[in-house]
Amino acid sequence: MANGYFQSKGKTMLAKAVATEAGANFINVSMSSITSKWVGDQEKYVKAIFSLASKLSPAVDSLLGMRGGPTEHEATRKMINEFMIHWDGLHTKEQVLGATNRPFDLDDAVIRRFPRRLMVSLPDKSNREKILKVILSKETLEPDVDLESIAKMADGYSESDLKNLCVTVTHRPIREIIEKEKKEKSLSIAEGWPEPPLYGREDIRPLGMDDLKFALGQVKE
Repeated sequence: MANGYFQSKGKTMLAKAVATEAGANFINVSMSSITSKWVGDQEKYVKAIFSLASKLSPAVDSLLGMRGGPTEHEATRKMINEFMIHWDGLHTKEQVLGATNRPFDLDDAVIRRFPRRLMVSLPDKSNREKILKVILSKETLEPDVDLESIAKMADGYSESDLKNLCVTVTHRPIREIIEKEKKEKSLSIAEGWPEPPLYGREDIRPLGMDDLKFALGQVKE
């Protein structure tokens, strides 16, 4: 079971990567995919998932809350019971992978069924730099761009934060071109000139350190 106290750290992606490396099929099971307003449907959905699992040998990513709480609905308790009944009947070639931000909210019986628990923490500086290099690998960067320095300044950023950082960076030169086109069009209309041609992909400037530093201030605001 992969757990951590922050969202968007890549726990589900890690489960998918494990399934891929193992050559297994992956079924992503969320509460919304198995809950229903009709009594008895949830148990049927759970049974169908494990029936499919026995045929495909997938990895299953799921979240099962603690039973017996004051706000628990009877249908939810029945669904969890049904899930664990089928879980106990899995063959050795079938594995259940769990991902949660709240490990202490899981049912004790569910936790006991996970023989291995992996704490997924925020990436360190070295891994932040690697993530930035992967995401920006297809972008044109200025020679002065130092991703190691950016990774150091991005202390406390999750994988999702780094992705948003890169998206913000890549959008900045495009916004500049859009603003430039608007000004040129307004000027041509005012002066009675022909409408200027639109800019193309080749006109987008490379990304620089100023863009990355600007994005750092935007993502965490």
